[in-house]
Amino acid sequence: MTIPSIAEIDIRDKKLLVRVDFDTKVSRTGEIADAGKLALALPTIRYAISQKAKVVLASHISGAGGKMSRKYSLEPLGRKLSELLDCEIYFPENSIGDAVKKISGDMLPCSVMLLENLEFHKGELANNEDFARKLSEVAEIYVNEAFSVSHQRRASLLSVADYFDRVCVGLRFKEEMENLGRFENPERPFAAVIGGSCTSGKIELIESLMDRVDTILIGGAVAHTFLRALGKDIGRSEIDEGTIYSAKKLISSSMSRSIRLVIPEDFVGIRGDLNNQPASYIISGGRIPNDSMAVDIGPETSRQFAKHISRARTVLWNGPLGMCERAGFGEGTAALAKALAESDAWSAVVGESTLDALEGTGFEAGKCFMSRGGDASVEFIRDKTLPAITALERRVR
Repeated sequence: MTIPSIAEIDIRDKKLLVRVDFDTKVSRTGEIADAGKLALALPTIRYAISQKAKVVLASHISGAGGKMSRKYSLEPLGRKLSELLDCEIYFPENSIGDAVKKISGDMLPCSVMLLENLEFHKGELANNEDFARKLSEVAEIYVNEAFSVSHQRRASLLSVADYFDRVCVGLRFKEEMENLGRFENPERPFAAVIGGSCTSGKIELIESLMDRVDTILIGGAVAHTFLRALGKDIGRSEIDEGTIYSAKKLISSSMSRSIRLVIPEDFVGIRGDLNNQPASYIISGGRIPNDSMAVDIGPETSRQFAKHISRARTVLWNGPLGMCERAGFGEGTAALAKALAESDAWSAVVGESTLDALEGTGFEAGKCFMSRGGDASVEFIRDKTLPAITALERRVR
């Protein structure tokens, strides 16, 4: 069944438990590494306030491992959230217990409480039903606005839904579901751009697309694996040996299904140590010399990729095409971003490394959906659902 968004149910004057993803590093001085995570939840929080709801926010910061520690406290995030919302934020010293229930009971309409780090409790990490029950005692309606962690098996994402009669998703969660859901039955031709590191998860994503994709453009370290699978030299380039056999199967499968599998025919390469900032040069012929490593796709490959993008009606992009974290090795990624911006296709960019690589390129989203779901987005496209979505679907009536 379709899970409603917070805007599709009656929350007026109700008490909400809103699961958010505020999992970001916080320095000893309270500096927040990624305040953008708070910004993503603001529309849902503000909507709830506009409906005179009482809002109880729940999140975790990774690393606590079931033990209380000020190092992993959400208190600095509460202060920042108070600034962003321009209102007082109640901040108890725990996420469950009598003190939390007392504050919850005293909350007035339009008030906001941020619970302490859920990961201070082992029950959160173990998807423990008793912890989930205690967490549920502070609200009437459960709202999941944490798409980016909804692939994880945590009590606040799975078991907690069983203790609510009414459940829904936040505004951003709904947006992620609706946009990424378009890949289930994409408008054709459908092109997928796959780059970054070649992990088993990346291989599984490609495998899941084989029944619905027309063209697959391979870049980044994924390309090195496919070159090795074809028996070509890759020099000192990054590779995951454990994925070579799977790459061979995908090459064979793409041929039998008439899928265009486009592997780079030229690269930007370097000789020597990366840390010594060696000069780069163009490697042609699809083979990388033994004394060299590929750090980006080459100009001819960029042109070929752009042609395929121009013919597509739907594009998925996951993973940068070069070592964009190092100056001078992001031209292939920038060229693809330009091709995507000029395309008439509907597209989605998925993965934190891809989004990071696009910063500074001048890329304007336009018809492109910039997914902030990270690994959860990849898993959703691959499996067409997530564990937390399944948990919510059980409660929708």
